[in-house]
Amino acid sequence: MATKYVFGPVPSRRLGRSLGVNNIPRKYCSYSCIYCQIGRTTNLEINRREFYPPNEIIDEVIYMVSKLESDIDYITIVPDGEPTLDINLGMLAESINMELEVPLAILTNSSLIYKEDVREDLMPFDLVSLKIDAVSERIWRIINRPHPELKIERILEGIVDFSYEFKGKIITETMLIKGVNDSKDEILRILEFISQIRIDRAYLAIPTRPPAEKWVKPATEETITFAFQLFKERLGDKVELLITPEKGEFLAIEDPISDFLRIISVHPMRLKDAYKFLEKAGFDATKIIEELIKKEKVAVINYKEEKFVIIRYS
Repeated sequence: MATKYVFGPVPSRRLGRSLGVNNIPRKYCSYSCIYCQIGRTTNLEINRREFYPPNEIIDEVIYMVSKLESDIDYITIVPDGEPTLDINLGMLAESINMELEVPLAILTNSSLIYKEDVREDLMPFDLVSLKIDAVSERIWRIINRPHPELKIERILEGIVDFSYEFKGKIITETMLIKGVNDSKDEILRILEFISQIRIDRAYLAIPTRPPAEKWVKPATEETITFAFQLFKERLGDKVELLITPEKGEFLAIEDPISDFLRIISVHPMRLKDAYKFLEKAGFDATKIIEELIKKEKVAVINYKEEKFVIIRYS
């Protein structure tokens, strides 16, 4: 069975060993974040609708979990775009929960959480990750490049409401970009907001994979340390840094080449990890990657003194 919606398992710095589920085509999103690892948004949307038949996704998730040889920590909805654009999200989550006993997580940019139906659809999840990169409108528009109809005030109000309605785990993620949202004032504003909501963990992150815009640089070590100490003073042990690459193996379940392409479509892979992935599946990794480059299916690029394999859509 060739995978269409499911990829991995992949190592996640937040969620351990995670089986990914892609419920949105590339790149339908409500944001076009300057640091996004899968590039600029080509379809900027905020209207929810069906993208894929939900029963196909559910059947594939159940099948792929049955093929796993070892346990996973989460099934994670983490698509090529914003997962809450999927009008079937709640039904998808409830159906997976009925069939499987694996915890269910979702990574959302939080942009549509002001909508009551979106908050309702997030209720069946065990863990929800919320993006909070800025709380000042000017900085929010620079870093997240939102759909023009979105309003930061409504989003922040929705996050507050959701944090007290939701019974599962909530984590937040703040990506610190040099010269954009890394000023002392904005860090303090973000911390003040996060302090108002119920969370289990707040992550401070920097880009560790190639960003959408080449000019994007991670915040300096001094700024990261400053932010961490501020957050720790207010939140205690709930704050954690995401500043190093994930550890662990990327795994194939069915067709290794298809699995490889599915993984890097949402999760650009370090070249050394790509070689390890393909060699473990019994392939000549150098030959396979050269062939994929020649067919213009992948590209190898440099970022922060490392080589990455990324998917090509052009």
